Amino acid sequence: MCGRFTNEMTWAEIHALYSIHDAPPANTNSQPRFNIAPTQEVDFAHLDKAGNLELDRGRWWLVPFFAKELPKAAMFNARIETVDTSGAFREGFKSRRCLIPADGYFEWTKNEEDGGKDPWLMQLPGAAPFSFAGIWAHNDNLGVTSCTIITAPAVPEIADIHSRMPIILPPEAYSTWLDTKIQGKDAKALLLDAQIDSQLEFHRVGREVNSSRYEGTDTKKPLINSL
Repeated sequence: MCGRFTNEMTWAEIHALYSIHDAPPANTNSQPRFNIAPTQEVDFAHLDKAGNLELDRGRWWLVPFFAKELPKAAMFNARIETVDTSGAFREGFKSRRCLIPADGYFEWTKNEEDGGKDPWLMQLPGAAPFSFAGIWAHNDNLGVTSCTIITAPAVPEIADIHSRMPIILPPEAYSTWLDTKIQGKDAKALLLDAQIDSQLEFHRVGREVNSSRYEGTDTKKPLINSL
């Protein structure tokens, strides 16, 4: 799953990740974020009506277009097994796909000595920026734009940390994932075949990040002798 992630990229770096060359608004920049939690606002990229890639911002906890109130059920992850059949997610999977930029995410294991939860930071080599595969929605009644991250069973390289993983796509797969002419089993196969989660590196970090309210700049600092 993915219950927390990080994004220290500037607005210009996010534009570069998606090869979006229009200039950002004057005096605008993205602040580094070290512990992004569900229901918080996040950046995401999707195709506009003309088929051009654009950046948007919305709530990380999907609010389906038909919802009459904010969902109480967990909607920050969508399982690949049911994303095309679930009433909450299937419309987004069919026609509103997106990419959610990040440079790391956290998973937890249970500590056998004290029963506590030990957080691990998962990153690509060199802390390279990446994109989660996601879907998005806009709810006119509530005036809410939102998104969610698609998860799949974990690849063997990270299965000891968690049984599931957020799907991370390489840049060469971005346009294919956003192409809604690819549907159903073909779209799912694309996600599973293109994912680069097997490249992830990970290390233990301090338990301070267990609190979604913690915003310290040291969230990525490895614990000594954690591996």
